[in-house]
Parts: sequence; C-alpha cells; structure tokens
Amino acid sequence: MDKPFIVALDFSSKEEVRSFLQLFSDTSLFLKVGMELYFQEGPAIIDELKQRGHDIFLDLKLHDIPHTVKRAMKGLAKLGIDLVNVHASGGSAMMRAAIEGLEEGTPPGMKRPRCIAVTQLTSTSERMLHDELLIDRTMNETVLHYATLAYRSGLDGVVCSAQEVPFLRASLGASFITVTPGIRFADDQADDQVRVVTPYEAKQLGTNYIVIGRSITKAHNPYAAYERLKREWDGGQ
Repeated sequence: MDKPFIVALDFSSKEEVRSFLQLFSDTSLFLKVGMELYFQEGPAIIDELKQRGHDIFLDLKLHDIPHTVKRAMKGLAKLGIDLVNVHASGGSAMMRAAIEGLEEGTPPGMKRPRCIAVTQLTSTSERMLHDELLIDRTMNETVLHYATLAYRSGLDGVVCSAQEVPFLRASLGASFITVTPGIRFADDQADDQVRVVTPYEAKQLGTNYIVIGRSITKAHNPYAAYERLKREWDGGQ
C-alpha cells in the first residue's frame, strides 16, 4: 500500500474491468472495488485482481450491529484485500468488532487488512448535514468527532475530504491514515461530489491516499489521465 493513488473501478462487470486494465498491463495499481462491482461479481473479482498483482481497497462501507460486522469482516479478511472500511456512525463497539473480525479471519502469515472509517461522505454538504441528518454540529466538528471515535476504536484511519485532513492530522497524528475521495482535475465536473479538490491540492493538504474514479475511468484516454494524475500530484501540469 505504498501507492498514493486509488483508482475506483466504476464498472458493473468483470468484462469492463478487464477492458480497462488492458491499458495498464505493465502497471501495478491500487484499485477500489465498490458495491456496484462487488455485488455483481462477488469475491471472484478480488481474486482475479490480486492475481494480476494489484492492491485492493474493498469499499463496502459496512454498517450493522457489531456481531454482524465482525462475522462479515472475518470472511472478507480471507480474500487477501489490503484495505476495507466501515461507517464510523455505526459506533465504537461496531468498529472494534470489525477489527476483531479482521484479526480472526486473516490467514496465518498474512498481514491484517487495514480498516478505515467513513466520517461523512464527500457528497454530503453542510446543509444536508443539518437539514436531513439532523446533526447540529459543523461538518468539521462532526468529522473530527467520528475520526476520534475511529482512532480510539483501534482503526487505522478514516475516509474524509482532503479539506479536513489538516485538522485531523493536528488532532490524531501522522500515523492515522487519511483516504480522500472527491478528487477531480481542475477542468472536470464535480458530478455528485460536494467537497472536492484537485490531486495537487490534496497532496498539499497532507492526505495519504486519494481516490479517483470517473476522471480516469471515463476519460477518452485513461492511461494518459493516470499519467496526468501523477504529474499533478508532483506539482506539474
């Protein structure tokens, strides 16, 4: 997990994935498998991607009672994934259960998958937080509170907006990793994301990993878009 770029496989079938990955036959990627793809293809897609030499973030955002989450994580740990997540709003008992399940399910000799917690989705605005979710704190206060719960529950990090990374770093330290979606090139549309930044801005804000999907997968030339991503991360154009 030394690659800072996580490419979201925004596809619904293994055929689409294979077609996309043909463009990167000489590159080991860090790939995000979300609900759309996993629910269509199941664990077999994870095995195929691992055999191709890619790192995997299994983005299922588990949120259930502690017992259920523990048993689910115990099963997921056997897949050889590198990163998995839960919703921090499930509470500290659920997050601790997630770690217990991962530890129990990880095969001998293998490293436990890292587990991170979603604080607030990057599609959530301040207005939605107050009017629909009925949370009366600011976005920053809410994110920090959820991140602190995750930290105290033994998780490895959080999913958050890159805009929130600096104050999380200041409160929780540099070893608590941040994974930040909502990444767009400056000339892209934000689509359904609200709290978005460019790759270079994300690096300047101090995040560990950025998740980028449609800006790569829907590009006319995905390989060229990935190369652009690397240049912008390093400060180039």
